[in-house]
Amino acid sequence: MGRITEILRRGDPSDPGRTDELLELVYEDLRALATRYMRREHGPRTLQPTALVHEAYMRLAGTRPPDWEGRSHFFRVAGRAMRQVLVDEARRRGAVKRGGDARRVTLDTQLLDDSSHERDFLDLHDSLERLGRMDPHLENLVELRVFSGLTLDETASTLGVSRRKVAKDWAAARLWLHRDLAGS
Repeated sequence: MGRITEILRRGDPSDPGRTDELLELVYEDLRALATRYMRREHGPRTLQPTALVHEAYMRLAGTRPPDWEGRSHFFRVAGRAMRQVLVDEARRRGAVKRGGDARRVTLDTQLLDDSSHERDFLDLHDSLERLGRMDPHLENLVELRVFSGLTLDETASTLGVSRRKVAKDWAAARLWLHRDLAGS
């Protein structure tokens, strides 16, 4: 068992010493994940990767932590928290826009096709939520591939399935998202 998994599974989740120790171990990985998120964002940036990590981590620390299954579970939840921070930020800017001066946040999503069509981040988020209601496994797979930046092999390992299944499901999820976003 790795050090991160050991910390996640041990003792009182609200122990500040445990939280500090965990942050020290995962900070660079979370910052790399945030940097990948921010590379996809176009338009005005009000958050930098460091701020995104801190905001997401504060949200994680401010809630009752789940029964962690291990490192990959933690990073899935952290990735989801970062995505939610970006969604909230986009919505906040959208509210300002209705007042007259904000631009929408967009996301360059190569997951949809190789020509890298720019997609609106909120539309992508809404589409992912619809996908999750239909098939939570596919939503999780997209989060791991797009937002956590995992390769097909890493995704297969995290999900405990074959690479072939991940590749097949990835193709199905991309097609579904492409069609859903084209219809929105």
